[in-house]
Amino acid sequence: MTVSTLDAVPRPHTGRGTVSNAEPAPIHTYTATGTALQRAASGDYLAWLAHVRAAAGCTRPIRLVGTIDTLDPATGQRLARRHTTDMPDAAIYKACGNRRGSVCPACSGIYQADAYQLLRAGLVGGKGVPETVSKHPAVFPTLTAPSFGTVHRRAVKRHTCTNRRRCDCRPEPCHARREQGVCEHGRPAVCWARHEPGDAILGQPLCLDCYDHAHQVVWNLFSGELWRRTKQAAERYLAQLARMRGIPRVTVVTESGKVRRVPPVRLAHGKAAEFQARGAVHFHVLLRLDGVNGLDPAAVVPPSPGFTTVDLEDAIRHAAAQVAFHTPDHADMPGGWLIAWGDPDKGLEVRHITLTGRGEVTDGMVAGYLAKYATKSTEVTGHSSTRLDADTIDEHADADGDHTARLIDACWQLGRPQTTPRPLADRPRADRPAPGFRQRRECPDCGTHTRYAACPSCVAERQGVLDTETPNSVGRSIWVGLRRWAHMLGFGGHFLTKARRYSVTFQLLRDSRISYRREHDREDQADGVIRTADHMDEETTLVVGTLTYAGSGWHTTGDALLANTSAALARARHQAGREELAHELGSTIAGATPAAA
Repeated sequence: MTVSTLDAVPRPHTGRGTVSNAEPAPIHTYTATGTALQRAASGDYLAWLAHVRAAAGCTRPIRLVGTIDTLDPATGQRLARRHTTDMPDAAIYKACGNRRGSVCPACSGIYQADAYQLLRAGLVGGKGVPETVSKHPAVFPTLTAPSFGTVHRRAVKRHTCTNRRRCDCRPEPCHARREQGVCEHGRPAVCWARHEPGDAILGQPLCLDCYDHAHQVVWNLFSGELWRRTKQAAERYLAQLARMRGIPRVTVVTESGKVRRVPPVRLAHGKAAEFQARGAVHFHVLLRLDGVNGLDPAAVVPPSPGFTTVDLEDAIRHAAAQVAFHTPDHADMPGGWLIAWGDPDKGLEVRHITLTGRGEVTDGMVAGYLAKYATKSTEVTGHSSTRLDADTIDEHADADGDHTARLIDACWQLGRPQTTPRPLADRPRADRPAPGFRQRRECPDCGTHTRYAACPSCVAERQGVLDTETPNSVGRSIWVGLRRWAHMLGFGGHFLTKARRYSVTFQLLRDSRISYRREHDREDQADGVIRTADHMDEETTLVVGTLTYAGSGWHTTGDALLANTSAALARARHQAGREELAHELGSTIAGATPAAA
């Protein structure tokens, strides 16, 4: 073919995969690639990329609209006003800040980095925590729930692998028994399989009808109270140990002027909750033993020299074995459910923490473990949803469904209002009302005319409020929390908690990061230094924003592709630089991402 035979205009092609040499590849604007190319070809692409930098990498950023006023801090006079309609996409993008890795990997990575710094500072000091904490006794216990029924498991008696995450050791049979018995429902009560680490059947009951789903969701609901009592019992054990060793109590003057004599030691903790495959939570706790300064009760000081990590381990083991309580009465369980930890010999593991960077469990490993657990949720059980209500509960709850569906159904059934009367079919014949409707009346609350004893409109509205009402409110039962946290299988606690004196706060770390970014952005501001309302003490221009929520997510999939790609490349360059710097300095924690510079 010569140049003279080339087409002057494209001609249609008839065969699949054949196209004229003069026809360009089609670009469809309804695809992610098409919208990305359309955005990248626009004249304001670089300005848009700089505009969304704060939320780049976020899966579903928050869009804010409104006005931004520039004020004179001395006189309060408005110097300028800018509306979001003059900005790219007519909105300001803000990262969602979700901690769950399955929802937003970018925001959960920042949360995990902050959690790592927060937890590690409580072990080695820094960021406002005295460095003397590195000499305090510290242990790393793991507290698990009791058994609610037989589930498929992968048990390895002796690990020979170097990495537990990629464990390839030969496991024991799941549930091997000499008798090939069956349960009362006719299902096998044995399992000879040697399950692999990623087997989907792990955590599933051998018999769904034998498993006590109600007890498990109630345990999840009260697990936070169980931990609170366990910590109190451990502190009492240590106080008794101090008295036996002749260590006197410390005199402390409270803020109200009262004089108190308190034990010479106390516990500070950082705790992460994690869901097991069976849907029960278990806690990874970082326990540190502190002393008490009578002149400054809020100070973090070392404990008496007589206390060691062995004493701390004995205290937590004693508390876990002794603490147990019954829940309040429930209509389905008049005596309440027993809330206790699992078998202390099998369900409690306590490891000592070394601060030298060498050993089985180091400070960096513990902080990394807990930070990783804090970004997880119920994904390990195969369930992931937002808060459930009367309209969406049928999509996830099923009394005859799989394991997760039965747990959600148990939450919804046990969390019903306890003042609700029994159904008419369950009442005795003498308690049933006479047949026929009552006289027509007008509801005093909403004005609806009805012949029923209860107004249908008001009952539906009140029931919807009860289904999602916050537990422990005035006049409400604790059991309403099961419906409120049905999407979390009954667990309504935070996934990462700490004692007040253990370490710094997330707010302090985030404020430090904001200050660091402002200092580096100062060189890029041609009109002078700009500060927000939290910097009133500085002689600078004040910026006040009046913004409202406009929606979540990117406008197009192409925008998400460009923003996330740009953020991913920046993170990769930053991580490569950190790893190279850590290699030059001989650091052993190169994998840990800092919260701020």
